[in-house]
Amino acid sequence: MSRKELEELQGKRLKAVVKRVYDNNPFYRKKFDEKGITPDDIKSINDVHKLPFTDKTDIRDNYPYGLLSVPKRDIVRMHASSGTTGKPTAVFYTKNDIAVWAKMFARCLDVVGVTKEDVVQVTPGYGLFTGGLGFHYGVEELGAMVIPIGPGDTRKQIEMMKDFGTTVLCGTVTYSLRIAEVCRDIGIDPKDLGLKIGVFGAEHWSNAMRNQIENIFGFEAFDIYGLSEMCGPGVGIDCRQHEGIHIWEDHFLLEVIDKNGEPCGEGERGEIVLTPLTKEGMPLLRYRTRDLSRIIGECSCGMTHRIIDRVHGRTDDMIIVRGVNVFPGQIESVLMNHPDIGPEWYAYAYRTDYSSLDHLKIKVEAQKSTKELLQIRDVMIRDLTSTLMGLKPELEFVPVGTLPRQEKKTKRLIDQRNY
Repeated sequence: MSRKELEELQGKRLKAVVKRVYDNNPFYRKKFDEKGITPDDIKSINDVHKLPFTDKTDIRDNYPYGLLSVPKRDIVRMHASSGTTGKPTAVFYTKNDIAVWAKMFARCLDVVGVTKEDVVQVTPGYGLFTGGLGFHYGVEELGAMVIPIGPGDTRKQIEMMKDFGTTVLCGTVTYSLRIAEVCRDIGIDPKDLGLKIGVFGAEHWSNAMRNQIENIFGFEAFDIYGLSEMCGPGVGIDCRQHEGIHIWEDHFLLEVIDKNGEPCGEGERGEIVLTPLTKEGMPLLRYRTRDLSRIIGECSCGMTHRIIDRVHGRTDDMIIVRGVNVFPGQIESVLMNHPDIGPEWYAYAYRTDYSSLDHLKIKVEAQKSTKELLQIRDVMIRDLTSTLMGLKPELEFVPVGTLPRQEKKTKRLIDQRNY
């Protein structure tokens, strides 16, 4: 579609979804009434700013079924977050929602070069988490062969790759690093696995990390974007140009807002806000994702679905150290530019018993000798200090295998301060 045709389709679908939630959901009807608007006030995508925001608190406050926009008898599946900070974030799907999600995901796989000839190993978990089933349904919709192994038992993962000729690895960057580590432990070069494509989501990772992963496995790595509140993974993906992540705008209306909830200009960083245009069961209007990025525009690949910059953090994974906003992506972007540094690292914000001053310590694995590392230490601290707006961190090199390993997405920025 041309950009004009795409925006006309978005407008038509926006009006339909707004009417559906207003007619069928008391929560949204009350929100509309409080703002003094009706569905008739939404005439095009330019009117999206009239709609109320929705956030994770609204989902929890209306737990479990308060945000449905169809009768419960029409729901065929639910997924949910872990609920570590309270009630789980439950989301619901009609039969058509599942079908649309599968088609979107298949589109993602097609864009990165997956074909019916491929064997796709799905390592995210199956269950309440959307990852495993999202990848699974997308692969089957595309017509490729899926190995639904899920997470864990890394030696078995490697055995399956070798036995069945896996060509595409799906999961998190963190777990792919674990697979590479176990390969080396048992005397296998990860490149010898024969993988051609890696599709990774659920974590924020930098282009420098992409380069490391690609060098380790000898494949091309792609960043897939999604969130359970919209459908799960498959909301968008970066294409082979690797200029940014295409958001499927025939299914989602994209905004980026500043801290005051006002729209950012193109190229300005802010919080991603998404409105689903085709979801039936639980469409969330102007959902504040907490993911931080910026709209870049159209990609040189020719697709008219605009691209956003790769997500560099979340409003809720940022910590403030001495007045400086610190995101994991900032630290990783510096560390991974140094070839002597391994991909495993953690950063800790802390205070000493004798001082109220905040400190930031970064621990990173490295294989070089202490003498060799000391030669690059000052350069790395200088680069980190520049990236962190003058905040000078402590940097500690530790032997490979020292830091904890995770099979799921990893929280690398840890706040140890007692307030």
